Amino acid sequence: MASISSLGIGSGVLNSDLVDQLVAAERKPTDTRLTRQTQQNEALLSAYGKLRSAVTELRLPMRQLSSPDNLKAFSASSSNSDIGVSVDSTKASRGTYSVEVTSLASAQALASQAVFADRDSTSVGQGTLKLSVGDKITNVTIDSSNDSLQGLANAINESDAGVSAGVIDTGNGYQLVLSADETGTANSVSISVSGDSGGTNTDNEGLSRFAFNDTMDPGAGLQETIAANDAVMKVNGVEVTRSSNTFENVIDGLTFDATALGTSTVKVEQDLGAVADRVQGFVDKFNALQSTIDSLAGFNAESGTGSLLTGDSTVRNIQNQLRSILTRVVPGMENASIRSLADVGITTDWETGGLEFDRDKFEEQLKANPDDVTALFAEQGRASDGQVEFVRSGLDTEPGKYDINVTQAATRGQLVGGTALGNSFDITDTNDELALTVNGDITVNLALTQGTYADQQSMLDEIQAQLDSNNALNAAGVSVQAGVDGAGNLSFTSSSYGSESSVSLSSAENAATFGLDTNASTDGLDVAGTIDGRTAEGDGQVLFLSSDNGGASGLQVRILGDQTGDRGSINFIEGVGERTVDLVTSMVGAGGAFESRTDSLNRELDQIQESRTRLEERVAAYRERLVSQFSAADALISQLNSTRDYVTQQLAALAPQNNRNNN
Repeated sequence: MASISSLGIGSGVLNSDLVDQLVAAERKPTDTRLTRQTQQNEALLSAYGKLRSAVTELRLPMRQLSSPDNLKAFSASSSNSDIGVSVDSTKASRGTYSVEVTSLASAQALASQAVFADRDSTSVGQGTLKLSVGDKITNVTIDSSNDSLQGLANAINESDAGVSAGVIDTGNGYQLVLSADETGTANSVSISVSGDSGGTNTDNEGLSRFAFNDTMDPGAGLQETIAANDAVMKVNGVEVTRSSNTFENVIDGLTFDATALGTSTVKVEQDLGAVADRVQGFVDKFNALQSTIDSLAGFNAESGTGSLLTGDSTVRNIQNQLRSILTRVVPGMENASIRSLADVGITTDWETGGLEFDRDKFEEQLKANPDDVTALFAEQGRASDGQVEFVRSGLDTEPGKYDINVTQAATRGQLVGGTALGNSFDITDTNDELALTVNGDITVNLALTQGTYADQQSMLDEIQAQLDSNNALNAAGVSVQAGVDGAGNLSFTSSSYGSESSVSLSSAENAATFGLDTNASTDGLDVAGTIDGRTAEGDGQVLFLSSDNGGASGLQVRILGDQTGDRGSINFIEGVGERTVDLVTSMVGAGGAFESRTDSLNRELDQIQESRTRLEERVAAYRERLVSQFSAADALISQLNSTRDYVTQQLAALAPQNNRNNN
């Protein structure tokens, strides 16, 4: 077969240019159609991408409004910049407070009275220092490897005892200085010595020169250069003490930071504007979505032309579902003073489809009906029993009223001594230490203040004070209450409820002092009962239903008190914010409307690509067939041309002979 480059040699007509023209003519209709379909689908994918982004933008402002805490914004101000105040809107309430700071917290500082000639070689004595800082006890060993002033300082710093050590050059020699890492009397430092190689443990020789406690002779051991002080503040005349200059949990939702002594007037007011700003944020995002829909799916009545997504069912469904949520009466609020967004100044402009926001009306309604406005946007559970609290809903929880019945109230873990607590106590270094384990993993070391306690109540007050200032408990957000039971035995009760709540005695120097030489520890119990007639699970005081439990699936309530039996009902209301978040998530998430539509378009693009492949195969076959046919025709024409030339030559040769014969 002739190559395509040799086509036309025989005919001069059936050449490669003609093949290319015929192939292009064959390709063009299908190629044009596939290109048009590709461009259309790619344009649709881009349009759906823009629409999806605009819909997704609704989720953040509505998620903020779906949280009850974000609808209770408060601001706080202080008339004195030295007494700062910050506010947690989830806990704060309106009020005005007179505040006076009378004392600032300070960390205890100590210095050695002994002066050393050098810091690196002079022996300080060998043995063990026992450092007690707050409820933390640390042993520091001094031996031949660190028997110097600097070695002692380094050993203390490496022990993480809650105190920092250093060596200063006074010009007349070197002294050891110590300072507690934390402020307040609860972090006061005491140091005792054992195994002193330079003398006895208390003779102010050798290592005992670094001992310290409140009862030591002024000339012995370390001297106190700065006393540990608590911060003291009066709020409306009531004195409050804290270990640091930050006062938390004095007034719900407020934290005070004192930097100097002085007085201040602190005002806490509801920040209606902050909540209105969040609502405005939602309105702006919704109107931006509407503008996007208009640009992608609008119809120009004057020109009679539509846009790319005009009449699109996905767009129509999005608009209908959002409009249904934003204009409806919220289920469960039919009889409330606030029933729909229109009642708080959010209305629809029926010409543009956008939202209009009357800020003044919203702030007025929020101030007058804060609970109903909260329920309008956020999820809320309204319990008929004052000791039943709504915690949260689940993804499958449906609005409605659900009955609650309690068969087992939650209890707290407790440790109780085996014998009655005495009436007077002499606390010395032989019985001043107790260690408890709380809730299974919190180690609580108590170092009681040594001295004589003349009655039971003063002993209980000291134990409670040590518990309240315990760093491990405070860090875990847990408290333990000390008291006596009906038999007069000492008891320790965890603040936590449920099966993970417990208190046990880890160790005691002399447990009999407190009637704890025999003791019993009882773990707490989780609440048990039913919600909507279905058996619920308990976690501490929280009663909840897992999935697949009807309309109440995922509902969680907190049961306070110890009453069992019928505990009334809870009316679950799903506000506009929560419902919108769920709707947007379902639209843009896996299996949603956008994924379904874009998957379909991508499948069509794949099919178009397959059609292009088949087109190329068909065109290639067509080209090959043309080349074959043209080659055969060209060969035939070439043969005919050769015959013609031969005949012409023969005729030309016969012509002279004929002429001679005629002559």
